[in-house]
Amino acid sequence: MFSNFKPTWMVDAIYKITPVQLKKLGIKAVLTDLDNTLIAWNNPDGTEELLTWILEMKNADIPVLVVSNNKASRIERAVAKFDLDYVSRALKPTSRGFKKAEEKLGLKPAEMVMVGDQLLTDIRGANAAGIRSILVQPIVATDGWNTRINRFFERIIMKHLMKKNPDMIWRGGLK
Repeated sequence: MFSNFKPTWMVDAIYKITPVQLKKLGIKAVLTDLDNTLIAWNNPDGTEELLTWILEMKNADIPVLVVSNNKASRIERAVAKFDLDYVSRALKPTSRGFKKAEEKLGLKPAEMVMVGDQLLTDIRGANAAGIRSILVQPIVATDGWNTRINRFFERIIMKHLMKKNPDMIWRGGLK
């Protein structure tokens, strides 16, 4: 029952995912959640570390595309300075936003990976779309009110998943 929420990998932070790691796995593009994955939910300006990571991906010809349930104006404000494309109102965990990302990038699900901090939306949605997934730890320990509800259920699901899958451990990169 909970296998729909199992991430392919668990990595401490999106910034620890490298182009070399991705290319070894045949991944040609990174889909990413916005809040608490790419940027702190309460600080849309991002960090120097984020800018460095995005430049590494661009230099390696690996597009980064934001797939978010946020409205377009919220995403645009956050990603404009990073020159990233996005899919807004993705309706995660449905596969709608992931299908739009496939169309935008012209890639197959096996050529992409979804990075997110939530099991219920990011990981479940990627799994439903046949896209490998990377669960990352949230950038900040706080969440918006709507995400706090999800976190309660995620703790239950994660406890079950980790009991059934002892190989599910946080790593410093894709190994």
